[in-house]
Amino acid sequence: MKTEARVFIAQNTSLARPPHVPELTLHLATEAHELWQKTEEELEAIGLPPPFWAFAWAGGQGLARHLLDHPQLVSGKSVLDFASGSGLVAIAACKAGAGAVTACDIDPWAAMATAMNAACNEVRVALRSDDVIGTDDGWQTVLAGDVFYDKDLTEAVTPWFEALARRGADVLVGDPGRAYCPRDRLEELAVYQVEVTRALEDSEVKKTTVWRFRPEWD
Repeated sequence: MKTEARVFIAQNTSLARPPHVPELTLHLATEAHELWQKTEEELEAIGLPPPFWAFAWAGGQGLARHLLDHPQLVSGKSVLDFASGSGLVAIAACKAGAGAVTACDIDPWAAMATAMNAACNEVRVALRSDDVIGTDDGWQTVLAGDVFYDKDLTEAVTPWFEALARRGADVLVGDPGRAYCPRDRLEELAVYQVEVTRALEDSEVKKTTVWRFRPEWD
């Protein structure tokens, strides 16, 4: 990292409560911060990948809300939060009583953001920055908030999620209507209306569905 991550995150975010999960506190960028204004070239110049970790995306908020309202989904279980970003979903799993939570994101800045956010919420989260797609460490529950925004990523993770579900893992995803969401392979669990910012989305409220991967599908 060309810029020390902890310092950069602290200087370019504020502690805030995501509107759909006000029980949690995260380091988030707002309109008041320069991070919103930086171009992709400027971010690359300081060694910063696109800062997905700086925002509470609708899919993650919906999934986090569902875990807090239905703690039996993760209570006492080993959990993987895939593409964890800010760590929102991983932290919610901890608050819901998960036995052991691992947050994985290939962006090392996300790992730092998750560590800082976990500390703010007084929970312990294990961190990974390697590519776990296709692997299986025996997680009982696998969580993913808002990962179907990209065609290539969807094509990579869908067979992996299906394999984990067939093995017996409970694979839960939060999705705000992204184009590549494989709805035909999913079971709907809940729908939430999640407040977001127009700077990130095309509306101020996103209909967000929590889905479960079916072990077998037609």
